[in-house]
Order: sequence, then C-alpha cells, then structure tokens
Amino acid sequence: MRILIMENDVQMSDALSNLLSEHNYQCDVAESVGDAKYYLDIRNYDLVLLGWPAGTPSSSLNVIGEIKKNAHKTSVIVISERLDKESEIDALRSGADDFIRKPIDEEILLVRIEAKLRFGASNIIEIEELIINPEEEKIIYQGNEIELKGKPFEVLTHLAMHKDQIVSKEQLLDAIWEEPELVTPNVIEVAINQIRQKMDKPLDITTIETVRRRGYRFCFPKKIG
Repeated sequence: MRILIMENDVQMSDALSNLLSEHNYQCDVAESVGDAKYYLDIRNYDLVLLGWPAGTPSSSLNVIGEIKKNAHKTSVIVISERLDKESEIDALRSGADDFIRKPIDEEILLVRIEAKLRFGASNIIEIEELIINPEEEKIIYQGNEIELKGKPFEVLTHLAMHKDQIVSKEQLLDAIWEEPELVTPNVIEVAINQIRQKMDKPLDITTIETVRRRGYRFCFPKKIG
C-alpha cells in the first residue's frame, strides 16, 4: 500500500514516514502542494495524509477535491492541531474521509489508516470483459484467470489506471520501482513484452500500444486485426 504524506512540518513528516515504513507502507513526502501534485501525477496512492496547520484558511482544503477528482478511490485523512468542531466539519465537507487531531496517537492513526484501506472504495478495474484486481494481483478475461504477476502486472495496472494517457518509461519506473535510479529503462520493455506474450497473444487482444519516443498507452481491449 502506498501513502502520500502532505505535511510542511519536516519533523512531523519524518516521524510519520518512519512510523508507516516500519509497518510496511510505501511512503512519499510532499512539503508543498506543488510537490504533492507531482507525486499524484506519476503514482497511484491508496491514501493521502494531509496536514492542515492552524492559521491557514479553509481554502487550503481545496486540494482534497483535486485529489478526489483525479483519483476518486484514494482516501484522504486530514491531520491537524485544530481543536474546534467547525474545522473537522469543514475538512469532512471538503471531501476528507477522516479527521485526526494532533498530537497524534500512533496506534490510533495506524488503526484509522487500516480501516480506510480496508473499507475504502475498491480499486478493481473493469473494462468490458477485462477485470484487473490490484489488491489480489489477479486478472480475469471472459471469466478466465490470466497468469501475470510481479512487475508486469504492476505495469499493466498502472497503465490501466491511466487509461488513454501516454505514460513514459521514466514515469513507470518512478511509479513502480522502489529505487528507480538503480534499474535501467529496459526493465519496462521486458515487462511490456511479458504482458504481450502471456496475455495479449494467447487471448488475441491488444491492451498496450507503444507510442514512439513517448512511452506506452493502455488501449481498450480489442481483437487484433
């Protein structure tokens, strides 16, 4: 599970990142809205922790709407030192899924995150007869399960989540590999080839097209020719 921490308090963001990493969550930290938008453009997040400092206007919660618009299945938990009931109401009405007050009880935070991820909206992708279930790493086409696991599955899923968009090799590396700087772009070509060999050819469909010099695009499953 991947979590984006939007918190301009460096000490707090470091503490949250360390806590979540210890519990096997993959974390990115954004200290500004600009940084957050960059991460949200290249990666899929299951949950966003949004810091809302005292003294900042309610309009700063508008970012929640932007997150939900582009990734409606992503849960958002607002964390804030604000104690008044009105602030919690503002956050929830702005689209937040939960509101947690500082100082944060680590056990409560972890339980709240587990609850949102467990009961949050499904990430299952359904396009006609093709079903991709990221949580179970399962693909079903016309009722039959397709054997595609690991990085090829993650590449297919990422492209499917960004259907009709061109995604570059660099974006795929950043989104999927833990340390993208340590691998070469050739691993993307290998993953794409695995998808075509294990899925497209046997099923006589096309799921991914290569856009020369730009990257790859998930295209609607269709019969070849």
